[in-house]
Amino acid sequence: MSTTSPATAETGQMTHREIMEALTGLLLAMFVAMLSSTVVSNALPAIVTDLNGSQTGYTWVVVATMLTMTATTPIWGKLADLFSKKLLVQVALVIFSAGSVAAAVAPSMSVLIGARAFQGLGVGGLTALVQVVIASMVPPRERGRYSGYIGAVFATATVSGPLLGGLVVDSPLGWRGCFIIGIPVAAVAFVVLQKTLHLPVVKRQVKIDYLGATLIMGGISLILVWVSLAGTNFDWVSGTSAALVGGSLLLIAAALWVEAKVAAEPVIPLRLFRDRTTSLATATSVMIGVAMFGATVYLSQYFQLSRGMTPTEAGLMSVAMVGGLLVSSIVSGRVITRDGRWKRWLVGGMVLLIAGLALLGTIDSTTSLWIVGLWMALTGVGVGATMQNLVLAVQNNTRPEDLGAASSVVAMFRSIGGSAGVAALGAVLAHQVTGSVKDGLVKLVASGQVSQEQLAEMQHSTGDIPTLSELPGPIRALYEASFGEAVGHLFMVAVPFAIAGFLCILFIKEVPLRTSNHAPTAPAAPTAPAAPADGASVAKAPSVADSEVQAGLVATGEPVDQPVFTGGTSVREDGSR
Repeated sequence: MSTTSPATAETGQMTHREIMEALTGLLLAMFVAMLSSTVVSNALPAIVTDLNGSQTGYTWVVVATMLTMTATTPIWGKLADLFSKKLLVQVALVIFSAGSVAAAVAPSMSVLIGARAFQGLGVGGLTALVQVVIASMVPPRERGRYSGYIGAVFATATVSGPLLGGLVVDSPLGWRGCFIIGIPVAAVAFVVLQKTLHLPVVKRQVKIDYLGATLIMGGISLILVWVSLAGTNFDWVSGTSAALVGGSLLLIAAALWVEAKVAAEPVIPLRLFRDRTTSLATATSVMIGVAMFGATVYLSQYFQLSRGMTPTEAGLMSVAMVGGLLVSSIVSGRVITRDGRWKRWLVGGMVLLIAGLALLGTIDSTTSLWIVGLWMALTGVGVGATMQNLVLAVQNNTRPEDLGAASSVVAMFRSIGGSAGVAALGAVLAHQVTGSVKDGLVKLVASGQVSQEQLAEMQHSTGDIPTLSELPGPIRALYEASFGEAVGHLFMVAVPFAIAGFLCILFIKEVPLRTSNHAPTAPAAPTAPAAPADGASVAKAPSVADSEVQAGLVATGEPVDQPVFTGGTSVREDGSR
């Protein structure tokens, strides 16, 4: 068996050209994963109307994918530490494609939600594995450049997805075509990866933590069911709520015990959280997930139900947010690659994200679209400077053998925050719209604009989403105003979560990016050479690798703030004494 570490072997066998060729397939896979959610966003109002769904159904078409993606992301990450990364990416593409076909032919909301949950299994694999493979091929110092590419793909998928979705919904294909258009891209990604990605497979004894994975998924599922259905199907304070919350806490507690005491190969190695950067970055990812996914997923509903736009027009409005994300992700990635410093981008990005969310919290059905677009662009700049760079910071502090688990943990907790945010804010939206519409209808009846018969027909206690074009003028205006005000309120609710993420980032200690894929802890020091007869000092520090010194790291992984003393001679970062 070779003594070369997996990360070193993989990096050493791929030239820059080979990396770029393989990156093409990886970015295609990432594109199809992002497209799966963005292409459906503008189709959701049409889907819910066609399948006679409710606001809760609208929420769960999104949450179902995020739930299975969240629950399986750490499993994919662990598998990447054990099996062929190339094979795993291809398996994830096949699962995604099968789920897409099932969603395209779904005859009801329940079947569609189930298909989206299956589709999420593949999305979870693609989301985690692309980051892991890139981390295996590229040293941390160079990884910022490639993070910029990922940000660009994310931006492209987010821009093209709503536009494609809007065009497809308005075409003879209808909303079902939105689930088909990603399959050809997945097929191309499969073929490209087969031809270009060549990573050695390091085989060792495999012990998959099925029990821990099941407990984690069960605990997350129960809490998401509670936040999405409480207040509509049952009271927030009720026996059902207590059972769901209590069951979730028990399952999560059991999962922690299994991960710490039982599992030989835990899905989430708890030792990762001993590192402050990993712990704080994970907490920040949860907050960003709540703030970003939880609020922005309802923007398409705002544009279509509150501003009367078509799906295509709503897709065009997303260009503002994604344009900001595209610019900030590429610029921050390239600057970080040049100087190795990343914390300033996280701090600045979170400040802009907080400002953007707060300003979006002021919108309603009458706000100028130029103003809405400007606040969306500001939010996008903040997201672009933080999301990928959090993963980069964690990977920089992680041992090569834990890259898969560490990368997937950050992605998983971001997805947990996003899933909880979408579910909780969707419940808030449904409750607020229903209440506003009921109160407004009573006022319209009192003013004589609506009859008692219309009042009886239009009181939607279940939060059903009507077809606005079929409503009488006064009732349609009431719905538009209610949706506009409620969506603005969601952004304001998201602001405290973004502030909490900002506070976490402030306490992260910056460690300059390493210039190699070696572990951030120094290997055992080799035997020191014999001192020269004339008593001259040795020329190099034997216990610190050149690449680590240049990156400003010592054995503890902390920045070098003073010369490193070896054998009585000080060696500075530039190698001078």
